[in-house]
Amino acid sequence: METIFNIWKRNREIYISYLNNYSVEQLNKIPEGFSNNLIWNIAHVIVCQQVLVYKFSGLDTYVSDELIKTYGPGTRPIREVSADEVEVLKSLLLTLIDKTISDYKDEKFITYKNLETSMGFHINSIQGALEYNNYHEGLHLGYIMNIKRFV
Repeated sequence: METIFNIWKRNREIYISYLNNYSVEQLNKIPEGFSNNLIWNIAHVIVCQQVLVYKFSGLDTYVSDELIKTYGPGTRPIREVSADEVEVLKSLLLTLIDKTISDYKDEKFITYKNLETSMGFHINSIQGALEYNNYHEGLHLGYIMNIKRFV
């Protein structure tokens, strides 16, 4: 599990570098031909990790239902994100890793509801969820790397 968590931490550090190096305007810009932006992708991975790991384990998430509704699967940007919201997302990127690792070590993940992802992956355990989460976050990092060329 250490490798899974280390990969996840590194992905999140890369996301934070985008938040630190792009203006709020750049983070919110949806380039022509794209359906989302840099900040949506970052908020989306935060929310999806919480749903994938916590909700499917029958546990409460550490993010609000409103955040899940705004950035969850099947959503698109509906408004611009403020500088204050960027700071909140930046904080969540790392604090949620620590909470998840702590919860994992405390053996809070006892059950897992089977999940078939939109990409056709079958997940039936917390380890599978954490592995898939890294895959999912890698996909969105690729999207971000593509979008950044146009902002």
